[in-house]
Amino acid sequence: MHPSHTFASDNFSGIHPEVLQAIQQANTGHAMAYGGDPWTRKVQEMFKMHLGPSAESFVVFNGTGANVCALKQVLSSWQAVICAETAHIWTDECGAPVANVGCSLLTVPTKEGKLQPERMSAFLHHRGVQHHVQPAAIFITQSTELGTLYSIEELQSIAEFARQHGLLFLMDGARICNAAAALNVPLKALTTDVGVDILTFGGTKNGLMGADAIVFLKPQLAEQFQYVRKQQMQLASKMRFLSAQFVALLEKDLWLRNARHSNAMAKVLEDSIRRHCPELSILYPVQVNALFVQLPHVVLKKLQEKQFFWIWDVEKSVARWMTSWDTQPEHIEAFVKELKILLSNNS
Repeated sequence: MHPSHTFASDNFSGIHPEVLQAIQQANTGHAMAYGGDPWTRKVQEMFKMHLGPSAESFVVFNGTGANVCALKQVLSSWQAVICAETAHIWTDECGAPVANVGCSLLTVPTKEGKLQPERMSAFLHHRGVQHHVQPAAIFITQSTELGTLYSIEELQSIAEFARQHGLLFLMDGARICNAAAALNVPLKALTTDVGVDILTFGGTKNGLMGADAIVFLKPQLAEQFQYVRKQQMQLASKMRFLSAQFVALLEKDLWLRNARHSNAMAKVLEDSIRRHCPELSILYPVQVNALFVQLPHVVLKKLQEKQFFWIWDVEKSVARWMTSWDTQPEHIEAFVKELKILLSNNS
């Protein structure tokens, strides 16, 4: 069964052929389990090459597991993490940070999914008061859940705010590759160089089968983390097959090729919608591989019957459409053609 191409999510895409080949090449003979294999050692070298010699990396199964383990490592149950109200840890992880860490999440309203220091200050008034949870970390997403980007200057501003107030700076990098490609900077420039303490690095959305990573950019924060990863059930026994995927992604810049392509396809989709369906509203700047489009409810429902995608905001009739490493112009052409027909029938 081969379902048609969809714009539902970059999670819907298949595995990149180079990644499949890497898995196959790793599938020879026996290798030490639980990360004692040469592929995992090479991944650790690759992350140091891309993020700096102090980077300590740990491969895990998925993004939620990475985020939870990162928070579990550095927060106590009486502490809190500040995040945007659109943050994945708040809206899409089924309460996993609270259930597994016991910490609180302090959410901040944002215009385009981006935290700003002045909006976080209000949470610091009760520091040292035993009746209140104590903010201990800031957690941002780059690129954001709304497909927008923090500039280097915005990241530096948040890092400075965190330092001034003794807060850790964590980054959900589920789409960090798309962000680096869009800003045309190395991965290190968005993370280590601006003062991020811990990065969760996404691979699954960028061509991998199912592998993400936690990278401690301040190595002292990684002490004893191997026990947290095991206790949180994110230690793979046959880790070589997860690590081999990251070797394929990082060794020859497949991460950048995939991200550039998916970003470029989002611009093609945006341009096609603006040209053929000008009555539709694209709500946020299209900076990576996501579009948020407001359209008539009846058109949204009929379009979704033909091709599945996520309705981002039911009340406002907003759809989220995402491109992937395998999106092609003909997929976009067919999708927009169907959209245009439905809009014409609804007029």
